[in-house]
Amino acid sequence: MNRRLGMESQLGVGGGIVSKESQKNLDKAEDLCRRRKPEQAVPYLLKAMEDENNLDAFIQAAFLFPLNEAVQFLEDAERKGRQGLKRRFGPLCFNDDAPQVGRFWDILETRPYMRVLQAQVRLYFENRQFAKSANTIIEMLRLCPGDNTAQRTWLGSMLLHAGRASDALSFAQNWLLPREERADIVPRGGAVFKAPCSDPLSAEQVEKLSKRSPGSIAYSAALAAYKLWGNSALACQYLRIATSCNPTVLTKILIKADKPRNLNNMPRGMNGPEEAQDYLWLTQDLWMESSVWNWANGDQPTKAILFKTCSRKGCNVIEGSVALFKRCAACKEVVYCSQTCQKEDWRDHKPRCQFNQRRKETVRAMQNGRSLPEDAIDFASADFSGGMVFTQTT
Repeated sequence: MNRRLGMESQLGVGGGIVSKESQKNLDKAEDLCRRRKPEQAVPYLLKAMEDENNLDAFIQAAFLFPLNEAVQFLEDAERKGRQGLKRRFGPLCFNDDAPQVGRFWDILETRPYMRVLQAQVRLYFENRQFAKSANTIIEMLRLCPGDNTAQRTWLGSMLLHAGRASDALSFAQNWLLPREERADIVPRGGAVFKAPCSDPLSAEQVEKLSKRSPGSIAYSAALAAYKLWGNSALACQYLRIATSCNPTVLTKILIKADKPRNLNNMPRGMNGPEEAQDYLWLTQDLWMESSVWNWANGDQPTKAILFKTCSRKGCNVIEGSVALFKRCAACKEVVYCSQTCQKEDWRDHKPRCQFNQRRKETVRAMQNGRSLPEDAIDFASADFSGGMVFTQTT
């Protein structure tokens, strides 16, 4: 939950542990950075950091440093945050049996600290410190098994980069169990590793998992199983499950598209293009290894899942190769076999296409604290903390 949208927008950063003056300076600095004016943001950040509780100011400042310095700066911020929480909740508040552990994020005062860890995950990854990135996520899931910061979809990638394929598959198998076979909150967020199962899935399991599984976790399961056992039945099953859930990922891999240059910061639904972009930003290099790419490209039943049908009603033409048809440039949600079909379908497609563009503009404006567009769509968000509920609507 963005701190400008949720509970902290009303009660203050960390539930009010940051002074209003410091928070005001941080907001100004963030807005300037967003407008690509980092030099003008520095004075405001320096003022914001005079309040050591304002860990978000330290995060923003870190991203203005060269990478190695940024990593060290965030490590200092993490130490400050840990010390601050120990002063507030007691010296044992990070122990497994402490009442706070498992409830980080739900306790508002812990949110800035969790955001520091989240920033560390990214900078460790960019600095190719994959083991540290993975271990930081594991710590985040220990503190907050409910995964409010959405690091679950990153852990498999980090473990694979760190050469921990067995742990990556164990983690994925913890989360790819059908919901009725696991608890809503998996212990330690699924980061209790054990020897992964190599047995193939049943046809019923494949069908269930193909309908609604987190694609990024399924792709990591496929890659981990391939790393462990090669072109096995289980690896191919996970690849087909992942492709069914989020075909965009494998499409980009097989056509050898350029790796995304950055993360997608837009809100997302599960298995949407935003999640695909983030997964590829993290993991595409591993999929482009020649043996891995050849395996994925050679699995014909999986490739068949990627072949799309023209979106114009009445046209049943199917692609003969991956990504043969062109997508609508505006919404990127429909494909056409020809310009003729695209023109003929525009009258039917136009309302939905324009709605999707308005939705993105509304969400982008809310995230950035800008005035909403005149044609903003109805939008609602909810934030839960300590038994309280905060909602915001357009």
